[in-house]
Amino acid sequence: MAWRVEIKASAVREIKQLPKRDQRRVIKAIESLAEQPRPRGARKLIGAEDAYRIRVGDYRIVYQLADDVLTVFIVRVRHRKDVYRRK
Repeated sequence: MAWRVEIKASAVREIKQLPKRDQRRVIKAIESLAEQPRPRGARKLIGAEDAYRIRVGDYRIVYQLADDVLTVFIVRVRHRKDVYRRK
């Protein structure tokens, strides 16, 4: 059963700013979330309901799950030092 993956426009812009090599790795990780939305190594974020993060090298992909509609919402893709900071 495959999940649908939706990426926020701001996350798309963040992905486009990454180096090409890292872009490919991040996109591959995002695509894999359609088959396994809670992969090994995924961590639930404290203080946020249904929010998780996965590591891809020095980058983090923050996403939310909607179990009732089988959808993964990609919220943020940033370097590990910046991902949890608020704008």
